[in-house]
Amino acid sequence: MYDKSNVFAKILRGEIPCKKICENEYGVSFHDISPCASQHALVIPRGEYVNFYEFLARASAAEQAGFWTVVKETADALGIRDDFNTWASAGDAPFVKQSVPHFHLHLVAGERLKDPTYF
Repeated sequence: MYDKSNVFAKILRGEIPCKKICENEYGVSFHDISPCASQHALVIPRGEYVNFYEFLARASAAEQAGFWTVVKETADALGIRDDFNTWASAGDAPFVKQSVPHFHLHLVAGERLKDPTYF
């Protein structure tokens, strides 16, 4: 069940500030407030989806396409290409449960600053 009081819902409503990278009518990207790499952004859909499966099952084709456009534009804006999410030890990070009940993606690249504590 979607919780409208989650931090990403508050960001979407403008109740919590963020350092936006790009946006369209279907999604928003912004810099992570606790980056684990030199390039660390989050991309969230504007719709109320708890997880990836729910997004795929319920979002319209236009919402899905628009969201992935924000993902690509974010990668372009940050200059993320070949090193996108390919740290040699990325698989060593422990699995942790999704901490915000709003579907989101982390775009992580570049120099590792610290081990991720969430994803």
